[in-house]
Amino acid sequence: MLAGNALTPTRVRSIFISDVHLGFRGCSADLLLEFLHAFDMENLFLIGDIIDVWSMRKTMFWPQSHNNVLRTILGKAKRGTKVVYVPGNHDEVFREFDGAVFGNLQIHREYVHVTADGRRLLLLHGDEFDSVVKCSPWLARIGSDLYDLLLAANPWINRFRRQFDLPHWSLAAFMKHKAKTALQYIGSFEEAVAQSARKRGVDSVVCGHIHHAEIRDIQGVTYCNDGDWVESCSSLVEDMNGTLRLIDWPQLRSQLLAAQAPIAVEKAA
Repeated sequence: MLAGNALTPTRVRSIFISDVHLGFRGCSADLLLEFLHAFDMENLFLIGDIIDVWSMRKTMFWPQSHNNVLRTILGKAKRGTKVVYVPGNHDEVFREFDGAVFGNLQIHREYVHVTADGRRLLLLHGDEFDSVVKCSPWLARIGSDLYDLLLAANPWINRFRRQFDLPHWSLAAFMKHKAKTALQYIGSFEEAVAQSARKRGVDSVVCGHIHHAEIRDIQGVTYCNDGDWVESCSSLVEDMNGTLRLIDWPQLRSQLLAAQAPIAVEKAA
């Protein structure tokens, strides 16, 4: 764990996270808590699958760390951070509250955010472009069950890796990136999302859903995927000048821990 008081939170304009899957055993809630405490943001965009209702309907799982994530998010809203929640397919029950405003917390089916440098970003979860979900929700759930088995192995694998000071690693992500069909699907998904954004007349689109962090230009539209918190543990960040960048938290976390190490040794001497 990072020393909570050792670092001054980095000030950024916006943070975009999705696919946290609270209520699912594969959720990396502790890493997300560290990440949220490491940044002070004006806007926090939650782009779907924050709570995994699908998983909790099968097995109720809600440890304290998952509760702490929600409390941290609500605490930021209470202290002035604008929180926008765009539900996904795993938390689609909250789409019924489209347009609801609870203080600094808003719920929207889609949302357009304007960056500090004037670009219009369309925010949506992305399941609208998943042909499996569109054509057969039941087939999507069967596929999700198989995928969940790989994700469920992540906590056990990483508990072992931490004993040897090895960084976070995802078996599911490794298998997905080795599968040609999965890579073809990711490419098709990105093209479909970018094409829709182009027709809507926005400069960029930010989504989640496929657990594959990315920023790239697709025929004049900046496609952004903020990743997830069960595989890559990544986020999209807007700096104060409007620049968008991806953060790989396990990688950045390792760098921060390495920077703290000399201080810890010096104090112990």
